[in-house]
Amino acid sequence: MNYRLILSMLGRILTLEALFMAAPLIVALVYRESLLNIFSILVVIAILLAIGFLSSTIDLAHMHFGVKEGFVAVTLTWILMSLFGCLPLLINGQIPDFIDAFFEIASGFTTTGASVLPAGEYLSKSMMFWRSFTHFIGGMGILVFALAVFPKKVDGTVYVMKAEMPGPSFGKLVSKADITAKILYKIYITMTIALIIILIFAGMDPYDSMIHAFGTAGTGGFSNKALSIAEFNNPLIDYILAIFMYAFSINFYIYYLILIGRGKEAFRSEELKAYFMILIAAVLLISFNVKDMYQSFSEMFRHVFFTVTSLMSTTGFANTDFTAWPEFSHFVLNILIFIGSCAGSTGGGLKVSRIIILIKAGLNEIKQSISPRRVLTITEDARRVPDNIIKSALVYFFIYVITFITLLFFVSLDNVDSTTAFNAVSATLNTNAPGVEIVGLDGTYSFFSPLSKIFLTMAMIIGRLEIIPILVLFMPRTWKTKY
Repeated sequence: MNYRLILSMLGRILTLEALFMAAPLIVALVYRESLLNIFSILVVIAILLAIGFLSSTIDLAHMHFGVKEGFVAVTLTWILMSLFGCLPLLINGQIPDFIDAFFEIASGFTTTGASVLPAGEYLSKSMMFWRSFTHFIGGMGILVFALAVFPKKVDGTVYVMKAEMPGPSFGKLVSKADITAKILYKIYITMTIALIIILIFAGMDPYDSMIHAFGTAGTGGFSNKALSIAEFNNPLIDYILAIFMYAFSINFYIYYLILIGRGKEAFRSEELKAYFMILIAAVLLISFNVKDMYQSFSEMFRHVFFTVTSLMSTTGFANTDFTAWPEFSHFVLNILIFIGSCAGSTGGGLKVSRIIILIKAGLNEIKQSISPRRVLTITEDARRVPDNIIKSALVYFFIYVITFITLLFFVSLDNVDSTTAFNAVSATLNTNAPGVEIVGLDGTYSFFSPLSKIFLTMAMIIGRLEIIPILVLFMPRTWKTKY
């Protein structure tokens, strides 16, 4: 383990966080907030810059990122970003409890959107902005952004990107990780700016448009409104956000192919087709189930389409109280939460491409049992899926189930019913905050005990990094200088 390289990278990341905090500082100044609010941000910025300055003295010459360094750097980055990110809320007293503050900001960076706060503008404008801005920062990956903006001084940064953006991958943008990161962020930022502008034209004020654009881009779902998107009661805004939530949950490799003129190849994507079919199937099933609850088709379709795109993209915005829908609709929504979005997107969940591999592997196993001599392969997008990717998908699913059961065990020790515990773990591990029961549209996680909040915070970080990097952190072998 190259400790000096890890310390240097973490210092640079915290310097980046200091720059990010300039945004809420500007908001605090624009809205003429209290000196305590401004002071709380400035103090944290000063601390982060000091740490960054000390780390800059480390010579990175001839250093190389390995697999271990990639996993450790990514895991510690997300933990430290959340720890320092919650300090302004503690200093200014808007969330005086450390566990609550850490939960809130970790939920932002991991794009989960779970909250311990009452719905609505409970925080100041600057802190509400910072909370939503963490969605945007965490959406495409913190270290991916660092690779895009920092000069490349070390080799092996591809391991950092693989650790922060795990999941099945069947294509790459370019051969160099730093160039790939720049391409990803150009697409990401362009789409976000476009959404902000469109929302302003649709009737949102600039502040609200940024809050909800950040939540959409990162598929996080934090809102500054008590009733989330339902408070706007604007069909145009509903459809705009629904389309963009879906767009941000698609593999960004698709957009790259379109930009370089390979649109036909992009639209042949098996994962994209499957994701679209899931959308259609879910909308039809739920529409049939809730049709008697609505007086008009247009209102029903708007609410169903928005809710389906919101939960399948793992965003979590709401334009209606879907917890009042029948149990069958809840079942479909829970399935969407577990499946999640596409690989290579800002969304969470198990990922559609991984589900495709698991289904095909299962079918092949059945065929093999009938005809043992048959040689069967798994293909996706007319290409053979390598055995290591199939193995990774199967192993990940197994570890996912074990992790889910373990977290559920500890949360169930709290004084909550089993349904609430299940929905809370499902929502946080899949980074999709609104469950479909108690922790639904206007739900809060404040009633959980401090210990449960710690486990749910762990679930958010574990889910965002897809488990493996966290497990690597706790393996003694990881910390040895040599194998």
